[in-house]
Amino acid sequence: MSRRNTVLRTQLRAATRRPARLLLMGLAMIIAAFVVFGTVLAEEIAERTVLSSLSGTPEAADVVIGAGMESDATTRALDAARRVPGVAEAVGRVDVYAEIDGQPGTGISLLADPGTGPLATVRVLRGGYPDAPGEIAVSERTADRLDLPVGATVRVSTGVAEQPVTLTVTGVLAVPDDTDGLAYSRDSEVSRLAGHDSLMQVEVRFASDADPDAVRAALDRALVGTGEGSGTPLLSSGEEARFAEAEAVSERVRDLFAVIAMFVATAVVAATLVATSTFRIVFAQRMRQLALLRAVGADRSHLFRALAAEGALTGLVAGATGVLAAAGVGYALPLVLRGLGREVATPGRPVGAAVAVVLGTVLVAVLAVTAPAITAARVAPLEALRTASTTAAQGGINRLRAAVGILGVVGAASMFLAVLRQLPGPGSDGHDPTRLLLLIVASGTLAYGALVALGPVLVRPVLATVGWPLRRLGPVGRLAVGGVGGAPRRAAAVSVVVALGVTLIAGALVGSASLSALSKRELAGMAPGDLQVTASPDGNGLLPGGFVERVRAEQNLTTVVPYRGVSGVTVAGGQVEEMIAADLDLRQLSTWEDFGAVSGSLDDLGPGRVVLLSYYAEAVGVRPGETLTLTRGGRAVELRLAATLDNTPVDAGVLLHPTDLDRLGVPAQPTGLLADLVTDGEDDRTAALKTLRTLGAGGVTVQVLADVREDVGGDLTQIFGVMLALLGLTVIVSVVGVGTTTALSVVERIRESGLLRAVGMSRNRLRAMLTVEAGLYGLLGAVIGLGLALPYAWLTMAALGGNVPVEFPAGRLALVVLVLAAATALAGLLPARRAARVSPVAALGEGD
Repeated sequence: MSRRNTVLRTQLRAATRRPARLLLMGLAMIIAAFVVFGTVLAEEIAERTVLSSLSGTPEAADVVIGAGMESDATTRALDAARRVPGVAEAVGRVDVYAEIDGQPGTGISLLADPGTGPLATVRVLRGGYPDAPGEIAVSERTADRLDLPVGATVRVSTGVAEQPVTLTVTGVLAVPDDTDGLAYSRDSEVSRLAGHDSLMQVEVRFASDADPDAVRAALDRALVGTGEGSGTPLLSSGEEARFAEAEAVSERVRDLFAVIAMFVATAVVAATLVATSTFRIVFAQRMRQLALLRAVGADRSHLFRALAAEGALTGLVAGATGVLAAAGVGYALPLVLRGLGREVATPGRPVGAAVAVVLGTVLVAVLAVTAPAITAARVAPLEALRTASTTAAQGGINRLRAAVGILGVVGAASMFLAVLRQLPGPGSDGHDPTRLLLLIVASGTLAYGALVALGPVLVRPVLATVGWPLRRLGPVGRLAVGGVGGAPRRAAAVSVVVALGVTLIAGALVGSASLSALSKRELAGMAPGDLQVTASPDGNGLLPGGFVERVRAEQNLTTVVPYRGVSGVTVAGGQVEEMIAADLDLRQLSTWEDFGAVSGSLDDLGPGRVVLLSYYAEAVGVRPGETLTLTRGGRAVELRLAATLDNTPVDAGVLLHPTDLDRLGVPAQPTGLLADLVTDGEDDRTAALKTLRTLGAGGVTVQVLADVREDVGGDLTQIFGVMLALLGLTVIVSVVGVGTTTALSVVERIRESGLLRAVGMSRNRLRAMLTVEAGLYGLLGAVIGLGLALPYAWLTMAALGGNVPVEFPAGRLALVVLVLAAATALAGLLPARRAARVSPVAALGEGD
């Protein structure tokens, strides 16, 4: 027992005497702990921020009547609540859509809100809040786009009254989520316009001096028989209502962070691999010390326990450091953001999570140190007295490791081929990719496991390829390639971690490029231009005479593309409903490059050849190159199918050449047009909207399609940005691993560096050689990572189905390789400078 304690104290004392080295050994784990606890705080910040900004029930509401999707609140319940003693305020929530008279397709959503007081969700910017029947207040965007300033009047129809109702705008509001066409008024006025007494819910605020229990009991009695069908509406506390909303919102936040947790787990795996490599190198450097301990009586079990305890201490220090750093950032960042005008909540105090992260880091450290400690403890005293570089430069793998690697390759290949055989064909309906995606994940995991097992064997052939240009640069390049290849285990240990990060980054880039292409394709059908103008349904269905020419003369509009659209077209012999046919020329649109055919080629669209919505093509059973007959009224036209689209523009089911539309008896005058803005901004969109309405003189309906493109495209960009940032955590850990490995290998190879200096190598050349070695670790990992990422990314996109196009962004992938090689080279720069400063005499004497 005494000898075991002596060995343990010796190792721990040596570790605590060199805290800088302790932190260097645990640097990857510090980053992992920082990321994990930072994610915990980020989830709390996100959840609290979302709840405070998007909660439908104000904090001031003490109780809520009829909360939930199946509300049974009514105006009778609202009136009853207002009469209860101790109730300071009661507000009913209800909405109704009202179409603007004379502008078919254009309307406003009218919502109930008190406008002032603790239960208000809006704020008056200009004018005042409605206080009488026939009055409304509108949001800023609504005021601009519908030209409804304070004092303006608008006639609307809600479908209740036979005649339109005139409403007067009394104010302009700041609203939580300003979309086009929002207006507000008192609950009594909105209920009157809606024509019914149903409410979404009633929010009740108690007087400050009231007894909450007594008021709630009085409400229970007053609400009897005031609900739907003379029932009694459900009464819940404000906290219960907000909790229900919180559950819905929190579920979305938790779903997002569940995905984030996958990436965090990957970073932890990378940190474990880096830590294992670091411990192996450190223990290899200390073989002589370990030999002395063995020589004075320490057995293998004593050494193993001491080294494992050192690893646990490293994990404890690393975990505490990472958690404290994350806490500092997590609590400081909301303060900074609030100072910049952003409403961001402060996280709570998740002490349990902090302790769990520290203990988890200790566990990761123990797992990482186990294999290196076992190896170090097995070394016989005489073998351990050799130089560290001799031990560290061992290469090759044993039979068990080779067998595990081969089995991983066979398993990964078998699953890959199984998925390949089950890929969905074009237009597969109801395809569920879950099973295929799980198989891909399993295959990728086996492939990465095989890479870890066979890494030392794979390093040299890959290095022979990527290192060929460096060898031709002279002695520095040859020595750098030789230094990496001379220690294949060390090179493999670092490179596979880099490969993991590159695999995930490259896969995400391919996925984002492919899904972006799909999004652009769908947006091209939904929003082929910035603005769409259609003829008013109240007229003859045609654009006013000279309207297209007047639009083309406008300086702030460009790419004006008129088209004709006609309904009532069917495919002869097909069991499909009537559809709209249009002669829109896709080639003239600015979004032409974004369109992508599901089958066939859009370039073939022309006289006698049509593009059909894929749904109709499948229903009819026609494929590109085959003929179909379109009918309208008593006319029939035989045409050849050129291509199919998943999402055709302007609501058309079929796109034809103008001459073919003429053959169906369609008038020559356009029914609509698409146009783009010269400069795109909120003011530009509003100005163009007003201009087009003026030019149309009440005979047109205008839609701002740029809003749709901005909303959908912006959300997708943010999602991909977050995903790439999270995957970057793995790369950061990888780069730290390269820097740590280079720093420790510099110490390990101090005699080699001294020998090179002694035979004439300058400090600059030695520094350059070691820096190039560090860059080679990144380059090796990048090449191996791309070799894994590209086939699996392609397979994943193909397994999703839905005609997802597979895009390989070659420029961005090449940039990843270059940036990673440069980052790992920079990570090795400081250790290289340290090695170059050591004198040859001192270096050659090291270890004697």
